[in-house]
Amino acid sequence: MGKRREGREAAVQFLFAHELHSEHTAEEQSAFWEIHSAKASVRAFAEELIRGVLAHRTQIDATITPVVENFRLERLAGVDRNILRVAVHELLNVPDVPAPVILNEAIEVAKNLGGAESGAFVNGVLHKLCHSIRPRPDSSRAASSSSTSTPLPS
Repeated sequence: MGKRREGREAAVQFLFAHELHSEHTAEEQSAFWEIHSAKASVRAFAEELIRGVLAHRTQIDATITPVVENFRLERLAGVDRNILRVAVHELLNVPDVPAPVILNEAIEVAKNLGGAESGAFVNGVLHKLCHSIRPRPDSSRAASSSSTSTPLPS
């Protein structure tokens, strides 16, 4: 497993535990890393994600909420909720990571850490969100310009 995937999994696990304890202290973070031994690079990446999610949680939750129709965010499985938070944080605030990579990583983390339907659920939610957060360049312009090329002489 790559360091980024391992870092994402650690961030999700930390955020899940953080929700249970409702506090974020240096002692809590230290205790987490004593239990979850990780290489320094994995830990640094996970802590970057954790800080980002905690700093932007209101915006992240407001982005997710309209997409999970008929559910309150608090009613989602804790692991799924935090996987979505990490992925949405990356979509909103980490532009150097391509959206397809973020979605694939979130789906794989969901398959690893979540329930039987977590991968499909996370995929569906993030697929809907991705188009509004990071719209693809308009490919219809490229297609129309190529179709108006002059024909080759016979």
